[in-house]
Amino acid sequence: MRTCHPRRAAHCAAREGDPCVSVLRKTGTPGSPSPRFARPGRTVWLVAALLFASPTIAAPPSPCAYLAAQIDAAPSGPIFLASYPETSTRELKDAAFVYDNAVAVTALVGCNEIPRARRIGDALLFALDHDRFWHDGRLRNAYLAGAVTNPVKLPGWWDTQQNGWAEDRYQVGSDTGNLAWAMLALLALDRVTNDPRYRAGAARIGTWLRTLDNRGGTVGGEPKPDVLRWSSTEHNIDLAGAYTALAATTGDPRWRNDARKAASFVQSMWSDDGAYFQGGLREDDVTREPLLALDVQVWSLLAIPAARPHQQALLTTIERLARGGGYTYADGGQVMWTEGTAQAALLFALMGDGKKAAALSRTLRTMRDANGGYLAAPAPLGTNLSVEGDTAQMRYYYRTPHLAAAAWAALAERRFNPFTGTQALPR
Repeated sequence: MRTCHPRRAAHCAAREGDPCVSVLRKTGTPGSPSPRFARPGRTVWLVAALLFASPTIAAPPSPCAYLAAQIDAAPSGPIFLASYPETSTRELKDAAFVYDNAVAVTALVGCNEIPRARRIGDALLFALDHDRFWHDGRLRNAYLAGAVTNPVKLPGWWDTQQNGWAEDRYQVGSDTGNLAWAMLALLALDRVTNDPRYRAGAARIGTWLRTLDNRGGTVGGEPKPDVLRWSSTEHNIDLAGAYTALAATTGDPRWRNDARKAASFVQSMWSDDGAYFQGGLREDDVTREPLLALDVQVWSLLAIPAARPHQQALLTTIERLARGGGYTYADGGQVMWTEGTAQAALLFALMGDGKKAAALSRTLRTMRDANGGYLAAPAPLGTNLSVEGDTAQMRYYYRTPHLAAAAWAALAERRFNPFTGTQALPR
């Protein structure tokens, strides 16, 4: 049975080094391939020479500086950043997941890097108007990294066995949680620029999301993608935060009602027995998904005031996921999950637990690579979630730099809540 708590950016298959293998969609033609040493016998001189000869190891840049450098290294104009900039896996190479880029926008806003944040935000707006097929307010789950073109290019590869252009069904679909995060990114830009384009773009996305009735979204390409009928707790947290922010900036009470509906679903997923929010409802709208996922527990407190009465129980539950000085993705996880550990660091900082936030920040620093990026995990990390279209394959995170991990590290460092756009929990 397909689980109803999908992650947005890992989407990795069970074989290490072969992530994101989903059912391929073929089209007819390619669309987007798109010192000196002291003399012997002079011990003091030798020691001094060795000291001066040792290379100076510069401290890695702050996560804010790292994100800014990724923007500056890209072509001019509106851009999408690669989610896994150092991967060679064909399904992920040059793929820019909307979730990862949206979190990067909110992080750059928190870093006060507004012009750089706008370059990704403008790419999101451009994609709304220049899709190769859809013009109804939806975004895809991923785009081709780099400067945007008209139409906006999607990730893919040339399949030599089938002699055709192949695309990942998830990447060309439209996931509810991803689009809610795009709304949060645009509304973060709206707050600091007062540019009505961002507000209008968020409203367009929200209007399309309403047609899904808070369910999973779509998977597969045009013209008739499959509609995902399950309902995710994580998605509804995202929606509650996005609709609340849209209501605040527009004054339209309808968005407030949408936010209440999403928050109510989240509340309905509380398990008294386990003292945590379960993953959601499966396709039958009755069967609960019992997955204990870290981000659901953390984000509920970051986004929804009504989750506050469960705070102590949630904090106890989160400790069940402690691994390697940080936190793992979900129950059964064997190693730390960098992105989720940064999320927890942010939560503890905003709750006033500076000691725990600092300890997690120290752990995060051990997950940096030579270029200053943040590794998704120290070793292959299973998520207990299956790949769309193939329930036999589990999604994994791997030891490779991940844009969302860096973005959440920046949010934690700046104590910036992407759901509220402030350094505070929701009220």
